[in-house]
Amino acid sequence: MIDSYSFGSITVNGRRYTSDVIIYPDRVDSSWWRKEGHNLCMEDLREVLRYQPEVLVIGKGKPGLMSVGNDLIEQLSRLGIEVRAAPTAKAVKLYNELSAGKKVVAALHLTC
Repeated sequence: MIDSYSFGSITVNGRRYTSDVIIYPDRVDSSWWRKEGHNLCMEDLREVLRYQPEVLVIGKGKPGLMSVGNDLIEQLSRLGIEVRAAPTAKAVKLYNELSAGKKVVAALHLTC
């Protein structure tokens, strides 16, 4: 469960992180970084793909500046993964709502 989010900081199950994260049901990867910074690509999601979530929630940053291309969404969809991409504050709410009943992973950019 994500307890709180603000620009550059997220608290998950009582632990605070200050770098971008991927949240799995059983752990948090706080070393996540993207190959192209503000442009998400399949290579950035290798570990997520191994986990095979039903839903991938993507936090695009506080104002939503991280790019999530339609081609990436289509590739994930073909793999059976529903994608929900939104500014990070909204993505946090989505993750908390959806994770109660589905296998959900969240990849969250915490700043811009």
